[in-house]
Amino acid sequence: MFNLGFFRYNVIMRKIVVVLYGPPGAGKGTQANLLASKLDLIHFDTGRFLESIVHDPDRQHEKVVRRERALFDGGKLMTPSFVTGEVMREARRIAKAGWGMVLSGSPRTMYEAKKLYPLFEKLYGKKKVNVFVLEVPPSESIRRNGARMVCKSCGYLLLTRFYPHRKPEHCPVCAGSFYKRSLDKPSVIKVRLKEYEERTFPIIDYVKKHGYNLHRVDARPAPYQVMEHIYGHVKDRA
Repeated sequence: MFNLGFFRYNVIMRKIVVVLYGPPGAGKGTQANLLASKLDLIHFDTGRFLESIVHDPDRQHEKVVRRERALFDGGKLMTPSFVTGEVMREARRIAKAGWGMVLSGSPRTMYEAKKLYPLFEKLYGKKKVNVFVLEVPPSESIRRNGARMVCKSCGYLLLTRFYPHRKPEHCPVCAGSFYKRSLDKPSVIKVRLKEYEERTFPIIDYVKKHGYNLHRVDARPAPYQVMEHIYGHVKDRA
């Protein structure tokens, strides 16, 4: 859950939705964090949100949670009805508090898209819904995921390509220790790439057909360059 009340009256509220698509390792989470900071949006990281649900020790007695955890940890997409219900509930809460949001990779299936895009349109207006496809080749996706390191304490994602130490031990943000997610194992990455190609990528046609603002972005440059490209499209819509 998000603390939606902090500094609410000290920021300019941006009532827009930005949805970022792309294969694993395309930089969706990094771009979402950058845009959230620049535009005062909530980064609704549905992956981490759902991970917190299925890994919640207090909910492991629930059969549905154990089922969804097995899918999540195996790199497969979770049951669309379960995901959609949880995400819709949280999206309404964010909008009700007056915040805009940026989503990194969600909605992930056509089932979710057909439920969530109409909700976004209802909550924010169609012209305020912006969709970006971050494009990187599969080889780059595998390389990035294989090198990914995440801070256990603050969740900071270390960009090892731009970091001087080959074996970093401490997070440069909070000094916490790093770990590698189960999702970033080579065998799991290949499953995730296949899942993206077969179940998520078709949403792009749905977005175009229904007239939402859609842009494709080369995600190979440094993150700040990719962010500036995206920001150029949304700055006048915020």
